[in-house]
Amino acid sequence: MRKPGYSSRTPLLALIAVLVSALSMSLPARELSVEPSGDEPQTLRFNISPNGYPPYLIVSDQGPSGIMWDVMNLIAPRLGFNVEPVKIPRKRVDPMLADGYIDATPRTIEWTENPGDYLFTDPVVSVEEVFFFPKASELSYEHPTDLYGKIIVAHLGYVYPVLEPYFSDRRIRRFDVSRDRDLFTFVLHGDQFHAALADRLAGQWILKNEGLSDQFRTSSESISQFGFRFMLRKDRSKFADAFNKELVKIRENGELDGILSKYR
Repeated sequence: MRKPGYSSRTPLLALIAVLVSALSMSLPARELSVEPSGDEPQTLRFNISPNGYPPYLIVSDQGPSGIMWDVMNLIAPRLGFNVEPVKIPRKRVDPMLADGYIDATPRTIEWTENPGDYLFTDPVVSVEEVFFFPKASELSYEHPTDLYGKIIVAHLGYVYPVLEPYFSDRRIRRFDVSRDRDLFTFVLHGDQFHAALADRLAGQWILKNEGLSDQFRTSSESISQFGFRFMLRKDRSKFADAFNKELVKIRENGELDGILSKYR
């Protein structure tokens, strides 16, 4: 005797339900509408890499913070969104963004493979790569020839197109480290190292937090300058347009400067 409510179709129906659920999870998220509807706020899934990128993105036990996080959390609610942080390893960010598992990630166009596959907001802040010299050093930088015969401490895996020809033939030697703060530790305590190469704001943030701000000076000339933006799915044009309009407003009314001042 079968139990009440049981039929031979129950396993089949259960299987169909599982398949439908799995399919719905794999479908791209619906368009992020910025039209007021009176409904509950939409969720914008924002990628925060596990290690962050201070001061642009800081990941700690207290939760995410940083310039890009603060800007998104200032603007998104004004467009009807709650921001949900999602930790995605760097190698998986681009395909997961394209597939709709996340909606936005901080990025420069120049650091993106196949940037035409994505949509970018206007720049929020500039990423400017400069040299950090010990205060006692007499070195300066205006052209790569100024660093001939010197050893530069750089971040492992980073590419510096302006300097690559000089690194390749060892007119300028490169020493790689994997941790940001080691850029400065090696220069400060190793006589054979002459300068660290890092983003200006990121370097200043590290030195401030390590109590080393008075130990270094930066080059006036940079080797590159890129706009740090938000990278979105290609079909997020409505959100991008609305975001850019709000970005203009917070730049003009001083709110953006207020955020930047917290991290300088």
